Amino acid sequence: MRGRDLLSIADLSQEELSRVLETARALKDSGPRDLLAGKTLALLFEKPSLRTRVSFDVGMRQLGGDCIYVSPAEVGLGTREPVEDVARVMSRYVDCIAARTFAQETVEQLARWADVPVINALSEGEHPCQALADLLTILEHKGRLEGVSLAYIGDGNNVARSLCLAAGMMGMEFRIAAPEGYELDEKTVSRAGELARGSGGGIVCVREAKEAAAGADVVYTDVWASMGQEEEATQRREAFAGYQVNAKLMSLAAPEAIFMHDLPAHRGEEVSAEVIEGAQSVVFDQAENRLHAQKGALALILGEESG
Repeated sequence: MRGRDLLSIADLSQEELSRVLETARALKDSGPRDLLAGKTLALLFEKPSLRTRVSFDVGMRQLGGDCIYVSPAEVGLGTREPVEDVARVMSRYVDCIAARTFAQETVEQLARWADVPVINALSEGEHPCQALADLLTILEHKGRLEGVSLAYIGDGNNVARSLCLAAGMMGMEFRIAAPEGYELDEKTVSRAGELARGSGGGIVCVREAKEAAAGADVVYTDVWASMGQEEEATQRREAFAGYQVNAKLMSLAAPEAIFMHDLPAHRGEEVSAEVIEGAQSVVFDQAENRLHAQKGALALILGEESG
């Protein structure tokens, strides 16, 4: 993985994904290690973030490297300065770029022109770093990934896309329940299905939330209106009525099921306060694991860490 881009979770093989998770667990257990001394990571953001910015910054420093944050106003990707120029300039200064962009095309263009690895820290297309943290959290709480059933309730967005691909790759059963017009795209479902056939997993798309949640080991949801979709908020609340993860829905899952959410959460919309604050919720373990999962990826992309 050394020197590789990470634009989609499907850029990794099953073996590589397993290695990232193993490395993340080892680094989580060992604490700070001086693996990336002399290396600098640039955070190139078009969107603000709490978890993404802090976890990458702290993670890089815990590995002995440095991190620099570049705000939207300082760059103006594609407006103040062409993406290809930004990529080539940054390549002269830093060892890796983690980009949080609106369009998937932007992060792909950065990777095309940069001479250093580019990590997709979120785009409208995918959120591979979140999927890494999600799998690490499930592995910690369930002791395995293969055979675990995950019910994703809600919008077929970037988080769902990466999670679907990752679950298919690792032999999980991924079930998604979404209202009409908000389903996962056919390309992702098809690719995840191919991965699942090779791993013994399964991909199931249904309309009813209760059908997805029945007997599930993991119940997962995300906000109904993501950043940049504020104008659609009212329409989306109407479309997703009946897709809230509440105590009634959780009661349909397996007795030891865990609840996951990538945060930020809107209590009373996609999830009830009772569930997110309840005993089955692991959302803050999940948030913490952004730090450890990204350290695993950084160690393998920029260093020689083998886990």
